[in-house]
Amino acid sequence: MRVWRGLGLAAVCCVILVTSGPAARAQQEQPESHRKMVNKIVPLYPSLAQKMGISGSVKIEAVVAANGTVKSAGILGGHPVLAQAGVDAVRRCKWETAARETHEVVVLNFHPE
Repeated sequence: MRVWRGLGLAAVCCVILVTSGPAARAQQEQPESHRKMVNKIVPLYPSLAQKMGISGSVKIEAVVAANGTVKSAGILGGHPVLAQAGVDAVRRCKWETAARETHEVVVLNFHPE
């Protein structure tokens, strides 16, 4: 009986450790700051998206260097036809300078005109 109780306790501890690990990492991976964007580039609406009548939002994460330029940008969500246009626009944006590089999240909205 003691063996089963010990195994049960060990299993519960393992479950707690496994489920709390990703949550802690997710909190650490959230954007570090909200620097002011000083030069916002409006993305080009892709012609394929216009033809297909695709609209929606694209979420982009940018790694912004201390001098305000974008070091890299990645897609966090949105329609694949719109996503690359969003990344291209964010890479050309400029932010205010800071003491260190930061991760900024930008949401771009695409609507056919």
